[in-house]
Amino acid sequence: METNEIVHNVLITGGSSGIGLGLAQRYLRAGYRVLVTGRNPQKLAAVSEALPGLETLVNDIADPQGREELAAHTRQVMPDLDVVISNAGIQRRVGIAVDHAPWTEVQNEIDILFAGPVHLSRLLVPQLLKRGRPSVYVNVTSGGAFQPQPFAPLYSAAKAAVHSYTVNLRHVLRATPCRVVEPIPPAVATQLAGPGPKNGADPDEFCDMVYPLLDGSHPTVGFGPTAHPDFTERLAAEHRAFQAASTRFDVPLYQADGTVTSTP
Repeated sequence: METNEIVHNVLITGGSSGIGLGLAQRYLRAGYRVLVTGRNPQKLAAVSEALPGLETLVNDIADPQGREELAAHTRQVMPDLDVVISNAGIQRRVGIAVDHAPWTEVQNEIDILFAGPVHLSRLLVPQLLKRGRPSVYVNVTSGGAFQPQPFAPLYSAAKAAVHSYTVNLRHVLRATPCRVVEPIPPAVATQLAGPGPKNGADPDEFCDMVYPLLDGSHPTVGFGPTAHPDFTERLAAEHRAFQAASTRFDVPLYQADGTVTSTP
């Protein structure tokens, strides 16, 4: 993306490390105004110092009130929002048979991975639409959404749910200038699962490849195994099946002016 394009303002959740931070660096280098969120004030302070111009907000995407506060903050300080990248995530690597954690811990993972992206889209899509200019809404999912992972079963299930929701979000926004993009990372060597050894693709290589494709021209963006022809054909087959079934019922759609009407 070039700096003379119309998109100038970017919000990235979970932007203090990993993929979120990598994308923030690239948007900053391209001249965009970038706001990142995270739960750890020390990490946000460190990245803010390292990246002059980066704006930060301590925010917990697992908390409904936190999501409301993030939307209100964005409307106040970044009313000309053009890009939302819903990236915040955690991964509890606990098999089903031995997951004896308190339910509050389990619910927190569900809230970060699924409730957060769904709620945030409800809060921010109207802000993107009301200005009537091109915008992009990005939900970062995972290869685990398509191949259930026994070592992280709840993560896989939540990402599968986000994928399904993203397909429907793209559908209801198709008549608007807001494009919906789903990056589908394979394993990337970040601290998603917490401290410990990091395995997977190099984060910089992943972000270098993905970043130029977040302009809305590609509905899905894969890397490595999630860009393999077998995987992309699976996505294409899913899309054809969705297109065939999506008009079975009359579903309200967003219109270009931000209003909502029904399909014919």
